[in-house]
Amino acid sequence: MPDWMSPEEIARDASAFGKFLHVLLGLYIWEWFTSLGFDWQFISGAKPFRWPLIFYFLNRYCLLFALIGITISLNVSTPIDCQSLYTFNQCVGNASIGLASINLSLRTMAVWSQKYYVVIPLVIVILGHWSFLLHGILLKAQYFPGQGCVITQTDSKILAITFIYTMVFDFVVLCLTAYKLFLGSGQRSKLIELVFKDGLIYFVIAFLGNMLATVFMLLNLNPVMSIIANVPAAIASTIVACRAVRRLLQFTSTSGVERFASSTQGSTLAFRTSPSTASANKRAKASKSIEGMQMDTFESPAAPSYVEYDAAGRIVTSETFDPEAQVISDEFKRPPY
Repeated sequence: MPDWMSPEEIARDASAFGKFLHVLLGLYIWEWFTSLGFDWQFISGAKPFRWPLIFYFLNRYCLLFALIGITISLNVSTPIDCQSLYTFNQCVGNASIGLASINLSLRTMAVWSQKYYVVIPLVIVILGHWSFLLHGILLKAQYFPGQGCVITQTDSKILAITFIYTMVFDFVVLCLTAYKLFLGSGQRSKLIELVFKDGLIYFVIAFLGNMLATVFMLLNLNPVMSIIANVPAAIASTIVACRAVRRLLQFTSTSGVERFASSTQGSTLAFRTSPSTASANKRAKASKSIEGMQMDTFESPAAPSYVEYDAAGRIVTSETFDPEAQVISDEFKRPPY
């Protein structure tokens, strides 16, 4: 069993943490770059900006700045103000954890159709979460020649409480989503089907990442090992939360036609359209721009779900309908006297 508090062990752990962080930084930059096109659509104004995207953008870029700051602190070769640098890293890092939980909560609120008895408790829990996150930015770091900036003291109790709170918070969000998916109403909406297709893996990954960070916090082996799982937990939560936001926004941009189709599917009455309108409805796919949102309309069903009659009272079976080419029934040929 190694002496975790010895200076040699702390130095080895700090070296391993630095190498591990470079791997995580590369992973997150790859995730950020591959989804940069989605961000640019809103930055350039191609798509309208909605208020939930504030948390999305803050989540993505707070974590990016935190990873860059931590990488700088581990690679400095000249004395710098390590305390200020680590305080900044801790602020934006904890903010990314809180914002990831907010983004997952917004998805759960959408699944529950913004019911007040779900939204209000989640908002209260979010406020309590941020109170612990703001208390968890207190740590001490200083520069050591040959090692760079090294963390010398952390408040493990506050950090452990913060991650336990985060883990419980994500578990509550997971339970609310799972309840709505499996034990909610028998008829699933398109939004519920989307979440089911994505699977609850997003929420499970965030929960497991925070649980791993909580375990290392409670072990409190040394100042480095206490926070070594914080960065992986923040990255995992941020990636899955931002992916959930992107999937949800992509769904809402094309859900208008689905709602129209579902609302008219059970209709028992229908009117014959003109040949020009009928041919227009047979287009495979047409794209329309409605208030800045892209909406797809799809091909009409091949067989209508209603019965149509011509002027003589017979059932129409042909796709084409020409009212002037019909044969007049014998009963209409009688003289008027």
